[in-house]
Amino acid sequence: MNLKKILLLSLKWIFICVLTGILSGSASAFFLVSLEWVTQFREHNNWIIWLLPMGGLYIGWLYHQYGATVVKGNNLLLEEYENPQKTIPFKMAPMVLASTLITHLFGGSAGREGTAVQMGGAIADQFSRLSSRAQSRDKLDNSDRKTLIILGISAGFASVFGTPLAGALFALEVLYFSKISLKSSVLSFLVAYVAYFTVEFWQVKHTHYQIPVVPEMSLQIMPWIIVASIAFGLAAMLFSRTTHFWGRLFAKTIEYPPLRPFVGGLVLVIAIYLMGTTKYIGLGVPGIVDSFSNPNQSHDFLLKTLFTGFTLGAGFKGGEVTPLFFVGATLGSALSLVIPLPIALLAGMGFVAVFSGATHTPIACTVMGMELFGIESGVYIGIACVLAYFASGSIGIYHSQIVKGAKYRFYQRFKRKDLEDF
Repeated sequence: MNLKKILLLSLKWIFICVLTGILSGSASAFFLVSLEWVTQFREHNNWIIWLLPMGGLYIGWLYHQYGATVVKGNNLLLEEYENPQKTIPFKMAPMVLASTLITHLFGGSAGREGTAVQMGGAIADQFSRLSSRAQSRDKLDNSDRKTLIILGISAGFASVFGTPLAGALFALEVLYFSKISLKSSVLSFLVAYVAYFTVEFWQVKHTHYQIPVVPEMSLQIMPWIIVASIAFGLAAMLFSRTTHFWGRLFAKTIEYPPLRPFVGGLVLVIAIYLMGTTKYIGLGVPGIVDSFSNPNQSHDFLLKTLFTGFTLGAGFKGGEVTPLFFVGATLGSALSLVIPLPIALLAGMGFVAVFSGATHTPIACTVMGMELFGIESGVYIGIACVLAYFASGSIGIYHSQIVKGAKYRFYQRFKRKDLEDF
């Protein structure tokens, strides 16, 4: 390939990255603003939670009638990366956006990363559709399509959380590092920063967290770090398997898909009413922020796990990551009552470590922790993410994710069928 072709090819991919980043970042900005609005509306009008079953029925009907090709959500992106077949339909973006907003408006417990990642993936993959109309020399092959999916995931994650480095690494790591090309790696960072600065351009703010006190690392506190990290990994395992359990149960017991979120919504409304609190619905950001300064009750992380697993398993839309942040931060906060480490540090460690275990992405989560909380806590964050990664088992929140490397070999060696079938 001569210099001119290399230059043209580079310019083409830079153009794709910039356009994908701008479009994905703008979509995330609109989503974040809309999500804040529906959340505030629900908090000031709690009566609307009684309409959750009807919202679920609409979401179920919408995907049953028009979304059969995109209902797999994030798993579709992972499957298309591993075995490219068809261009991801663009309708994935508006459908998941609308469905997630409905879920949060009426009181479902869900996150936001799934929505942003799916919007980014759908936007990025449209370039493969455009290239199919181009001359043969300009068409994108399967390898290029994989790069597009990486760009979409990177842009969506970076823009919705305000963490460009972690977003780029997450896209690469969740798709299994060793199969990633150098070109994809460079482009992933480029699109992540474009998407991140696009959200900044729209003046949409992200939640900030602080770890004011980070003690000096010592052998005396290392056992406590290990204990906490293993607890975070087990919490990640519980979250993943709970979500899968409810999904299988609803699919097995309710044949007509639109009725699953309707029935699930009825159960959730009754549970919310009987408990008399909205702490465990929605994103749970106020609970996360509070966990950095006030010890949580030991059951908070369990209830959020149950509410989120049930909501998503029933067929409502959203994501898992922000609820994972809630689970980890509140668990770390509760552990501060027995573990002699600062409460904010334990909450921050749990914040990213549970996410690490549930998504098999310890590198991205370590970087995310440092982006959010500062590099001073990096050693603690890194140890927690790696140990939680190994302690969380071989099943994560994404059915279609391929787990390889040291963790895969470890669990293949000691695998027990009765546990894997849980």
